[in-house]
Amino acid sequence: MRAITVSDPSAGTEGMVLSERPDPVVSTNDVLVEVYASGFTPGELSWPESSVDRLERDRTPAVPGHEMAGVVTALGYGTAGITVGQRVFGFTDWTRDGTLAEFVAVEARNLAPLPGDVDFTVGASLPISGLTAWQGLLDHGRLRPGQTVLAHGAAGGVGSMVVQLAREFGAYIIGTGRAGDRQIALDLGANEFVDLEREQLEDVGPVDLVFDLFGGDIAERSAALVRSGGALVTIAGPTTARVDNGTVIDFVVESDRTQLAEIVNRVRDGRLRTNIGTVVTLDDAIEVFNGPRRATGKTIVQVRN
Repeated sequence: MRAITVSDPSAGTEGMVLSERPDPVVSTNDVLVEVYASGFTPGELSWPESSVDRLERDRTPAVPGHEMAGVVTALGYGTAGITVGQRVFGFTDWTRDGTLAEFVAVEARNLAPLPGDVDFTVGASLPISGLTAWQGLLDHGRLRPGQTVLAHGAAGGVGSMVVQLAREFGAYIIGTGRAGDRQIALDLGANEFVDLEREQLEDVGPVDLVFDLFGGDIAERSAALVRSGGALVTIAGPTTARVDNGTVIDFVVESDRTQLAEIVNRVRDGRLRTNIGTVVTLDDAIEVFNGPRRATGKTIVQVRN
């Protein structure tokens, strides 16, 4: 099969190579998926898991990418809930070869059915962004109707999902980002917007929940805005931020078939909009990843038509 590989993760996307690789081996509880579309997060190349297996042994050259949508072509022993020929979407384990390839082996439990009226490119854009927003707001943040949410990066892949889901569940939303993101965030459902480059974050009133994507100084300053009993949830890694009489939760998204179904159903009925910026072919992906311009929206690699 053809796949994009990385031998030196420290080189970032410049170290990517499109090459021939052996087809994946399907283990117990795995399925083999013919990949039609793949999502890629450039930051993943800096994660230790991107170049080692579960026993922390080097597995380079590794195939990056974790989100995907495609068709099941084979089943490993012990799989359940998935059939050959089924359209599926989801994301792969962090310590296994990923989805920037024509085929990928995935644990069946990490996949959900992709309805026939949802395009593969849309399906590949949903798993990490959608599940991160869902779990941060509902599982960890315990969002309730009427609460105020400070949603950082409100026009980005995760942030746009946070804004839309928080709106659906009855929150008042203050989005943040750059000046050019203001209208996007407001159109998605934010009630207010703060330009982090030109406006003072400290002017925001007390909030019940902060959804942090940045860490560092932004997380520290945001924590001071949280009401007593509120929470700051972050995906930016361990933080020194503290909330008076509240909680700070650093979490890593987990696959959940039921939640994936909830998310894709919201896309189908119009309650949730994806944030796809560019769709490129596998042949052109490396050039686009190394392009000079900051991409708006999520870049999806279309592996097959």
